[in-house]
Amino acid sequence: MPSEILLKIFSYLDAVSLLCAGCVSRRFYHLANDNFIWIRIYSTAFSPTRSNWKVNSVEKIAVSVSFLSVQDKEAGYWKKEYITKQIASVKAALADILKPVNPYTGLPVKTKEALRMFGLGWAIILKEKSGKEYIMEHVDLSVNDTSVTVIWYGKNWPCLASLSTLDLCGVTPVFMDWYKTPTKHRLRWHSLIARYNLSHLTVSTMIGCDRLIRIFCLHPGLLVGVWKKEEELAFVMANLHFHHLVERSTLGSATIPYELPPHSPFLDDSPEYGLHGYQLHVDLHSGGVFYLCGTFRNLFTKKGNIENGHVKLIVIHLKNNREHLPLIGKVGLSWKTDILDGCIKSCSMMDVTLLDEHGKPFWCFSSPVCMRSPATPADGPSFLGQTYSVDYVDAEGRVHVELVWIRETEEYLIVNLVLYLSIAKINRWFGTEY
Repeated sequence: MPSEILLKIFSYLDAVSLLCAGCVSRRFYHLANDNFIWIRIYSTAFSPTRSNWKVNSVEKIAVSVSFLSVQDKEAGYWKKEYITKQIASVKAALADILKPVNPYTGLPVKTKEALRMFGLGWAIILKEKSGKEYIMEHVDLSVNDTSVTVIWYGKNWPCLASLSTLDLCGVTPVFMDWYKTPTKHRLRWHSLIARYNLSHLTVSTMIGCDRLIRIFCLHPGLLVGVWKKEEELAFVMANLHFHHLVERSTLGSATIPYELPPHSPFLDDSPEYGLHGYQLHVDLHSGGVFYLCGTFRNLFTKKGNIENGHVKLIVIHLKNNREHLPLIGKVGLSWKTDILDGCIKSCSMMDVTLLDEHGKPFWCFSSPVCMRSPATPADGPSFLGQTYSVDYVDAEGRVHVELVWIRETEEYLIVNLVLYLSIAKINRWFGTEY
C-alpha cells in the first residue's frame, strides 16, 4: 500500500492507536512518526482554547502553526513533545491529588482515589535464567488503612527452578484518558518498584507453612507461596505501603525505580532534637481482617539509649500492665489460589507508619511477619502463658514485639513493643550528629 494512503489512514487514529501502529513494522514506525499527524494531535490535546464552535476548529489550530515549524523538525519531534507534555500533566495531576495529608497517618488523604483515577494496577515479571520473561497481571487486591495487598495466582506458572528474578512493577495507561475507562489491551507504562532474587527462597527466608504450602518472605514486603509437593509456585503476594506508593508505581521506568525527592532537614538547636515527638501507627492484618490497629503518640527516647548504631524507642513497656494490648481474633495469614485456599497460623502482615515531630513520615514499611518462640526468655516479669516474639529488620530500623498466649481467653497479649531506629537515618533526617 502506498505511503500516502497509509498516512491518510494514520491521520484518523488517536495517539495510543498511532503508537500501537508504530510497533507493527519498521515502515509503520517511520510513517507513524509523521510530524503533521502528531502536531494535529498535540494541538487538539493542548490547545489553550478548545472550541467546539466549528467542526474544522482543529484544522484551524494546525494551520496556525507555520509550515516550517513542522517541516524543519526531525521525524518524531512532535510525538516526543506530545509524550513529554502528557507525562508532565500526569505529574502535575498526581502532585495535586496527593497534596492533602491525613494528620492521623501523615499520608495523603486521597491515595485510594488516586489509585482509581490513574487506572493503577500491578504486575510481576518473572525472568528465566535463559532471559525469557513472563508478565502476569494482578488477580486480586485489597486496600487496607495504610497499605494495599496485591495477589497473583494461576495455573500457568513457569517452572520455579528455571527462574532467576522477579520484578514488581506498577502498571498504568501510557496516556491518562479521563473520559474512558482504561481497557486491558491499551498501551501501558511499567514502573519498577522492586527486584527480587528468587534464589533467596531458602530455609532462612521461610516464615511459615501449612500442610499444602510453604511461604517465604523476600524484602521488601513480598510473600512467595510454594507448593510443598511439587516445589512450584502457588501464589505471590505483595504488601505495598501507601507512603509514596502512587509515585513509585507511576513515575519510575521499566528498569529504574522512582527516586524519592531529597529530604531537607528541619534544623533545631534542641539538645535532643530528633529523639522525641514521634507518633506510631501500626496494623497487623490479613485478608481484610485486622488483629491490631493502634496509634501511639508522644513517643520519645534519650541519648543514653543509643547503642550499636540504633536508638531504643519503647512503645509498650514490658513492666507496665496498663499498656499491654490484646490481638483481636485468631492470628493467621490467609492465602488462596484458583483452586485452593488456606490460612497459615501465627503469620500476618505488619504495616508500620512512624511520623516525626513535624508529622512527616519518617519510617514506613509493610511486610509479612511471623510469631516465633524466643530463643531466650524475656528479661522481665513472668507471665502465665507461652511467650512469642515478632521481629522485623531493614536498613532504617528494627521492630521487636513480645506476646503472651493467654489460654483462658484464647488470645495473644502484646506485652512489649520496641522500635530500634538507625542513628544514621536520624542524622540524615534531622541534620544532627549523634
